[in-house]
Amino acid sequence: MGIYIDQTVHLQIGKERKNIMKVTQIRSFPVTDKEGRSYFIVRVDTDAGHHGLGEVGIRNWGKAITNAIEHLSELVVGSDPWETEKLWQMMFRGGFFPADKVYSCAISAIDIALWDIKGKSVNMPVYKLLGGAVRKKVISYPHTQGKTIDELIENCKKAVDDGWKFVRWGQPETEGKLEVPSSATPWNQPTKLEPLESMKIAIEMMGKVRDAVGPDIQMTFDVHTRLDTAHVIAMCKELEQFKPFFIEDPIRSENQNTYRILRDKINLPLAAGEQWASKWPFRQVIEEDLIDYARIDLCIVGGLTEALKITHWAETHYIDIVPHNPLGPVSAAACVSLCMASTNVGVQEMPKKPGSFSNELFPEQIKWEDGYSWCPDKPGLGVEFDIEIAENSYSDPSGWPAFYERNDGAFTNW
Repeated sequence: MGIYIDQTVHLQIGKERKNIMKVTQIRSFPVTDKEGRSYFIVRVDTDAGHHGLGEVGIRNWGKAITNAIEHLSELVVGSDPWETEKLWQMMFRGGFFPADKVYSCAISAIDIALWDIKGKSVNMPVYKLLGGAVRKKVISYPHTQGKTIDELIENCKKAVDDGWKFVRWGQPETEGKLEVPSSATPWNQPTKLEPLESMKIAIEMMGKVRDAVGPDIQMTFDVHTRLDTAHVIAMCKELEQFKPFFIEDPIRSENQNTYRILRDKINLPLAAGEQWASKWPFRQVIEEDLIDYARIDLCIVGGLTEALKITHWAETHYIDIVPHNPLGPVSAAACVSLCMASTNVGVQEMPKKPGSFSNELFPEQIKWEDGYSWCPDKPGLGVEFDIEIAENSYSDPSGWPAFYERNDGAFTNW
C-alpha cells in the first residue's frame, strides 16, 4: 500500500509538472479586522489558478516591506513556484548584498505563499511536503498576560479551564498603561519599566501563578529583551524555584556572545531567536549549545525554506523549536505545518484558539482542541483569506509601539 501511494503521488506531480506553473502576481494586504487585530498578508497568484498566502512578521515596518515585496516581485513573477530553494537564494542574495530584516520579512511572506501553492497544486497539505507528519497535533500555549497580578491569575486559570496545558506572560511594566499610538502620533508618552521594580513584580507573579495553576501546568515567561544581563541573571535565580518551562528572550538579540554569560549563570531553560532574520544569527547559539529552545519566526527568518534548515540544524544539538507566532492565521498554519513535520518541537505559541477570531477575513483556519493545534488534511496551509473583505479592511501598516523608560528617563526595550 505504501509503495502504491508513493507511485500515485509521483504520477500526480509528474502530470502537474508537464505544463509548469508560473507566478503571475504578488499582492500585499495590510488589514485590520472588526476587533482591531491587524495583519499583513501577502497573496501570490499563478497562471494555473492556484494561489498561496504568506504573512509578514513586522507589520509596523509595512511601508518599507511593501516596497521590498514589489522589488522582489521582479524576480519571482514569471518563475516556477516549485523552485522555492532557488527563489529563496535569489531573493536573499541576488542583489549582491544579503537581505536585511526588511527584505527577510518580505522573503518570508513570499516563500510561505509559494509552499502553500505547492501543496494546493498537488492536493496535499504543506506538512506532507515538509517530510510528512511525525505527530498528529502540536502542544500549544496561549497569551495570558494581565495588567495586574490578579488579572494575570484569572487569565491563567481561565486558560487552564479551557484546556490549555501552558500559560504565558511577559516582563511586567511598573507604572501606567501600555498604549499603541497611531502613526500620526508615533512618539507616545512612554510607559515606565524600572528593572529592579519589574523584577520584584515578576517573581511575585510567577509564584502566585504557580500556586493558582498547580505543578502540572507549564509556565513560559517572556523577558522580551527588557532587562540587562546582571538583572536577568539575578531574577532568574529567584525564578528557579517555580520551574518555568523556559525563559524567553532574556537579553537583547544583537550580540549572541552574551548567551555564553547567561548559560554559565542561569540554571533555567533559555529560548531565543524571534528577532533573527536568517540562519546565520542562529549559528553561534546552536553550535555552542547556548539555548534550549529556538524561537524561529517563520515570518521574519525567511519563511518555511529557511526555518526548515534551522530546525534540522537545531536537531543535531538536541535543541527543540518553539516557533514565534504572535501574528495571524497564516503564520499559525505555517508554524504548525513545520512542527507537525519536525521531531524536535517543544511547544507552539498560539495567542488565541484558531478559528475563534478574525473569521470574516479568514473563514478557514487550522484546528485547535484541548491545548493542541493541528493542520487539517487540506491542500496547502489549510487557510482561506477573503479578498473582498480584505480590500475593504485596509489599514496603514506603519506606526510605533509605545516606549518604555526607566525612572531616570532612560529608554529601554519595548
